[in-house]
Amino acid sequence: MGPHAPGDEGPFCEEIQHAQISAVVPERVARGVFSTGAVVVQGAHEFILDFLLRMSQPQQVAARVVLPPGVVMQFIAALSENLKNYESKYSMPLVPAPQTAPGAGAGGHVSAQELYEQLKLQDDVLSGSYANAVMIGHTPSEFCFDFITTFYPRSAVSCRVFMAAPGVPRLLESLKHSFDKFQQKWAQHANPQTPPPAPPTQPPPEGPRES
Repeated sequence: MGPHAPGDEGPFCEEIQHAQISAVVPERVARGVFSTGAVVVQGAHEFILDFLLRMSQPQQVAARVVLPPGVVMQFIAALSENLKNYESKYSMPLVPAPQTAPGAGAGGHVSAQELYEQLKLQDDVLSGSYANAVMIGHTPSEFCFDFITTFYPRSAVSCRVFMAAPGVPRLLESLKHSFDKFQQKWAQHANPQTPPPAPPTQPPPEGPRES
């Protein structure tokens, strides 16, 4: 289905096709949102990706995406492959120095509560957009992430996010770190007889993984 011609009734929508994936792009998500960084939060049964816009104060959550663990694993693999392709064409993007999260204490650590007290989170993004598939594209300067719901009878893009190329390696690092923690937690849950590793002398406070 393509764009409606002038005078047609009904909302605008378009359709994208890539490899074996075909998904409708509703008008409300077609323009997408721009993000300068992301926070990866690990829930009990899902991962929450909060894409931030740091160019204004207070910093804003431009989009929130909710992914099941299996999709996060696929996302990591696909993003790693896309970064390799990007590097072969344009060289690896220069990664900027990490920014101190708002509300960070000594050592740069910040809890989820402290972080979100400093972020502007609008009601329309509070519940987030669920996705069970991700499609990635890139140009020399930015990456595009189409988060897709593959529900019967048609797949649809639930959220579209643009990110400058230098921020993408940090997003991948945050995803890997959070997914590793998730796997460790479930491995310990599946083998309760295995003693947990000894904590460090001064354990850092737990909090979201920010890129």
